[in-house]
Formats: sequence, structure tokens, C-alpha cells
Amino acid sequence: MTTAPEGREAPGYVSIINVANGVTMLRFPLLVLVIWLLYQDSAAERVAAVGLLGLLMLMDTLDGAVARWRQETTLLGSALDIATDRAVEIVMWVVYAHLGLIPIAVPLIVMIRGALVDSIRDVGAQRGISAHAMMRTRLGRWLVVSPVMRTGYALVKIAAFLALALVLALQSGGRPWTGVAEFATWATWLAVVLCLARGIPVVVEAPAFIRSMEGGRGAGIRG
Repeated sequence: MTTAPEGREAPGYVSIINVANGVTMLRFPLLVLVIWLLYQDSAAERVAAVGLLGLLMLMDTLDGAVARWRQETTLLGSALDIATDRAVEIVMWVVYAHLGLIPIAVPLIVMIRGALVDSIRDVGAQRGISAHAMMRTRLGRWLVVSPVMRTGYALVKIAAFLALALVLALQSGGRPWTGVAEFATWATWLAVVLCLARGIPVVVEAPAFIRSMEGGRGAGIRG
């Protein structure tokens, strides 16, 4: 991202205060609203939570589309997008575990996996190496980088989040919910499997990747 000289917009300059980043930031208050609605006893409020949760998921794609359309791609925008995705994912799993819909093991697995993978990727980022470039094996690249796995994981998470919220709404309204709950359980554990499948290759390939950087620099990496 370039910086505008003396307060003026230079060619190629993109302000960090823009529509795309605004869409990303709006996801935080929307997330809070969804959580508040899920903890209400009213079926109507929980149904509203399902709809707003769907909007929250849709905004993850919308902010990127807006950034590309308006040419508002910035480093801050990328960081905010990642932070928002992480916040939504972890918070929703924790909330569902607290509401008794899923085992506490689910958010714990997701958080531990995220901490390990993000720490390893940070080592590469400090040396200008992207998360995708860190993957050296064909299988690792397919699991971590391929559109099939990335999109598949995202869709399964969305299905699990919406189904779990719908279970709460149906329970509050006294409607049949067993079939939806079974689907939500399958979607939840499939999301966990895909989460691990996309994280384990990063951890497994990390030693060879780090050794290659140490060899190239001629010095060890210090924490």
C-alpha cells in the first residue's frame, strides 16, 4: 500500500478508511447481535439470529468482492479480514459449546489448531513468505491451498453454524428439531475433520521449511 504525500492521494494510494474495510468491521457488531439473540428464549429472536448469522457469513465474501470492485485492497484490510474470520469462527464454536449444542472439545480443537498454524505461518511471514508458499508437498498444497478444500471447509462451517442456530430456534418454538440436530452434529464434526486436515500438513511440513530458512540464512531462528 502506498502513502499519499502531504495529505494528498498519490497515484495508487488506497485509504485504510474505505467501504471494503467498513463492511469487514461491521461484522463485529453483527456478531455480538447474533450472540445476544441466540441467548434469548424467544423463538422469533432465535429465528432472527439464524438470518443475521447467514448475513454475517455472506459478508465474509462481500467485503472481498467490494475491495476488488472498488480497488480498495490494503494490508490493513487483509489483516482485518483474517482477524474477523478467526473471531467469528472461534466465538461461534464457543457459544454453541456453552449452549450445550456441541462438546467443548470442538472449540478447544479449533483454537489449538489455530494457535499452532498461525504461529508457524508468522515465522514465514516475517521473512516475506506467504502461507501458501510454505507448503512444499503436493498433498500439503492440495489440502491447505486448493480452492476445493478452502471452499469446502467454509461451506461446511456455514452449514454447521446455521444448523446449530436453527436447532435453538426450533427448540424454542416447540417444533421438531431432531433431524436438524443430527445434520448439525454431522456438519460440526466434518468441519472439525477438515479443520485438522488443513492444519496438520502445516505442522508436519514446518520442520523442513524452517530448516530450509535456517540453511539459507546461515543462522537459527530465535523466538
